Amino acid sequence: MGQLHDLMRCYESLATLSARMLCAARADDWDAVEELDGEYRRLVDDLRPPRMAMLLNDQQRARKYVLIRQILADDAAIRDLADPQMARMSSLLAYDHSRRARSDPYGVGEPRA
Repeated sequence: MGQLHDLMRCYESLATLSARMLCAARADDWDAVEELDGEYRRLVDDLRPPRMAMLLNDQQRARKYVLIRQILADDAAIRDLADPQMARMSSLLAYDHSRRARSDPYGVGEPRA
């Protein structure tokens, strides 16, 4: 019973973290999202076998299903919010690269870090 309780608590914690990550993403606080992601990944690692092989009763299985759907929905929403950020960052990096290439076509200017 203890391991099953720990397993369900882990899913509950993942759902809580994914909701917090979504709130941070909505607030455009990507540093917080990244910080929470580390904690999220540690919990996911806790779900690796042999814990996944445990038998759940119908109520636990139903709750696990609800939690996983919530986690996946939060993840999709975070990705939707991150996509414009990633596109903007990609655009800025491409612009910077293009600007450097135009100003120093032979690569003999200042050394790059």
